Amino acid sequence: MQSTQTDYFPIVMQLLLAVGFVVGTIIVSSFLGPKRKSANKDKNFECGIESVGNARMPFSVKYFLVAILFVLFDVEVIFMYPWAVNFREMGVEGLLKMGIFMILLLVGFFYVMKKKGLEWE
Repeated sequence: MQSTQTDYFPIVMQLLLAVGFVVGTIIVSSFLGPKRKSANKDKNFECGIESVGNARMPFSVKYFLVAILFVLFDVEVIFMYPWAVNFREMGVEGLLKMGIFMILLLVGFFYVMKKKGLEWE
């Protein structure tokens, strides 16, 4: 079956409508919204605490490493949910594939532990 340009018309219309709605909402809100400028309002604000010191203070690389490792292992755990839901339908083949996945996950975790990626000084 050959698709033509008219088959994509509803998709293009929906895309234009969505983009138009977003742009229109931003423009209308800029005209209708309050415009109050003051020195107090333009100050940096973070969790109700006054800003002290330089914002360009360097962070430890360990902080970022822990954050990245958390995201990495968290996303890998998300892959276990569909397997758990479809455990019976996948059978032994699914069990073997998840076993391989878990082994690779544990190898990565032990590698991080060996490199002392989660230890703080």
